Amino acid sequence: MEPRLDVIDLFLKLLSAESITPDDGGLLAYIERYLASFEATWINEGGVKNLFLTKKFGEGKHLCFAGHVDVVPAGEGWDTNPFVPMIDAGYIYARGTQDMKSGVAAFVQAMRDMDEGFSGRLSLLLTSDEEGDGTYGTQIVLKHLNAIDLLPDYCIIAEPTCEERFGDAIKIGRRGSINGYLTLYGKQGHAAYPEKTINPIHNIAPILPKIAGHDLDEGDENFAPSKLVITDIRSGMEVTNVTPNELKMMFNVRNSTNTTQESVRAFIEEQFTGLDYSLELEQGSYPFVTNQDSYIVNQLRDAIQEVTGVSTKLSTAGGTSDGRHIAPYGIEVVEFGVINDRIHGLNERTSIQEVESLYNIFVKMVERFQ
Repeated sequence: MEPRLDVIDLFLKLLSAESITPDDGGLLAYIERYLASFEATWINEGGVKNLFLTKKFGEGKHLCFAGHVDVVPAGEGWDTNPFVPMIDAGYIYARGTQDMKSGVAAFVQAMRDMDEGFSGRLSLLLTSDEEGDGTYGTQIVLKHLNAIDLLPDYCIIAEPTCEERFGDAIKIGRRGSINGYLTLYGKQGHAAYPEKTINPIHNIAPILPKIAGHDLDEGDENFAPSKLVITDIRSGMEVTNVTPNELKMMFNVRNSTNTTQESVRAFIEEQFTGLDYSLELEQGSYPFVTNQDSYIVNQLRDAIQEVTGVSTKLSTAGGTSDGRHIAPYGIEVVEFGVINDRIHGLNERTSIQEVESLYNIFVKMVERFQ
């Protein structure tokens, strides 16, 4: 077993590894050694490393902490080396401070320091490919756990969730993501003879105000409305005297449980009636939500209140997470971590106080979990 560190020293060690997706930078092997009293299972495939650690203490519920050690590339323009953590005025600067080595450090240290009196099973699921495609990441670990009847009852993902003040937001779900690829066909011709052409740019012009930013549902108590967001339109040959033969448009819908691929397709069909087009829809992820009154939500809210004094709101905003792979198995999933104002950005940072508080909250969760 590796020597015990405090949570900040552990955090600094994690940050010092250049673990750009799908490289784990040696961190998973280190965490296995650091939590040597837990039984380890490695599931490696497609160049991705995944580690599952578990320990049974009693006959109670199974609580799993989940996350990722991989980070996005740093990019140019940092004030310091992004893989040499720098401490200044109570902040730690490095790639992955917010997303999400702070969360990993907090729950790994909480598991190392836990009381042996835990009443159920405790586990840790870590991947090195959350920031990438995720094809060989968390989802293949879950398939294995399902096959051996070891799926957790509850899961906490330590993604950065707070918005303005540490403790102010828990994610209890995420919207899905539907990508749309539309091709509108026309008839190429000379711009001087528009009556002899079918100009797809002209045909889509009156439609755009009806679809751009359109709310496909009204939302509900858990989700904001599902909005159609146009991300790309291109057509033509970059000349002034030829009308184009076709137009290509891409769009994205971050969908709630009230909007599906079928309803998106029906909306497009209604708007493009009478026009020659093709449409491809791709579901990047499906929406999920954990009941607001569930045991895991209430326990986490109480732990945050106890440590920070902050009343926490419940949110489903933001992008996708590995929760989209976990929730379909019937596992109640919540996400909680540090402030997310610099995720994937230059000079990413988080405060020492936030990381220490996050560790204390996870310790509380382990102590009070029944």
